[in-house]
Amino acid sequence: MATGGTPSKAKPEYFGGDIKWLVSGDIHQQEIFDCEGRITVAGMKNSNAKFLPINSVMIALNGQGKTRGTVGLLRTQATCNQSLVSICPKNSGVLMPEFLYVYLHGCYQEIRRMTGDSGNDRRGLNMGLISSIEIPIPPLPDQQRIVGILDEAFDGIATAKANAEKNLQNARALFESHLQSVFTQSADGWVEKPLGDLCKKITKGSSPKWQGIDYVDKPGILFVTSENVGEYRLLMEKPKYVEEKFNEKDKKSILQNGDVLTNIVGASIGRTAIFDLDEVANINQAVCLMRCEPTLLNNYYLSYLLNSPVFRQVLHGNEVDNARANLSLGFFSKLPVPLPSLQVQKDIVTKLNYFHSETQHLESIYQQKLSALDALKKSLLDQAFSGEL
Repeated sequence: MATGGTPSKAKPEYFGGDIKWLVSGDIHQQEIFDCEGRITVAGMKNSNAKFLPINSVMIALNGQGKTRGTVGLLRTQATCNQSLVSICPKNSGVLMPEFLYVYLHGCYQEIRRMTGDSGNDRRGLNMGLISSIEIPIPPLPDQQRIVGILDEAFDGIATAKANAEKNLQNARALFESHLQSVFTQSADGWVEKPLGDLCKKITKGSSPKWQGIDYVDKPGILFVTSENVGEYRLLMEKPKYVEEKFNEKDKKSILQNGDVLTNIVGASIGRTAIFDLDEVANINQAVCLMRCEPTLLNNYYLSYLLNSPVFRQVLHGNEVDNARANLSLGFFSKLPVPLPSLQVQKDIVTKLNYFHSETQHLESIYQQKLSALDALKKSLLDQAFSGEL
């Protein structure tokens, strides 16, 4: 069992050579034949990077998202950094690398839990934890039979998942295409007006910390941040609350049912939803509140407009990148809005609601298929290592 290292990044001559250099993000498929990273001979000699045994099993010690605990089979000569561990059976006649791979792959969730349930995806594994994993070693013919059965089954599952994921993407793309066509048409009677002329209010909230206000458990003021503003809907699985005096200090951004909210800071810029709750609530500085003048602009029409591909492109094209991308309230006030009559806006919303509902239904079907395929894969692994295959 071995890990690697990172050459000094102050030495550009250590990088860009011919030696393959793996990082945790490269462990995303069963067999690893190549990677983007390259180091030089000097870089390897002046670091802990070293050539790893071909056919060893690689496991990611840390990384973003679902990376920690992923495994792959190294099928090429390569080195790695310190975020990976290479595990090579001492005797392939006793333990097949392929069997070790499928076993560790099947233990993915258990391996991730070895670091504790901290909720921190970046909390890393280490050599000691990996060394403590007990590996069942059936006779070699049984290992070969299990690997053969699982390889064939996994190929079929991978094909089915790829088809389901493609169908899922196609369903979303179809709706996006329809949305695009609605807001790029130049129909008779449409005009263009600044958003500021169509809203009673365009504003944003502020940071509780800046105002000396603490987060609290419910009851309190529901506090909506950019994390809570998804595309077309609020994401309130993990609601936050602040002291009630926040609304006394920041009255301008107290929410009303029907307000349009869009994210104006960070990676989720332009993500827009309607605040459709009756709770007393406020927002932080990363969320823009737009309260439509109901005789001029339908709030759901505005939500679809801002979520459309053409307007997301406009929003991202006007980001101010001063350490963190952001959009100003002034930008939104001046934003040109393609505007049909109020009745046509309502008709458009009715049609888009139907298409969106149908798209969500299809997405739900394909997500269920993906979940069922994951469950089938886990079931096969459980059977394999309990002696039922």
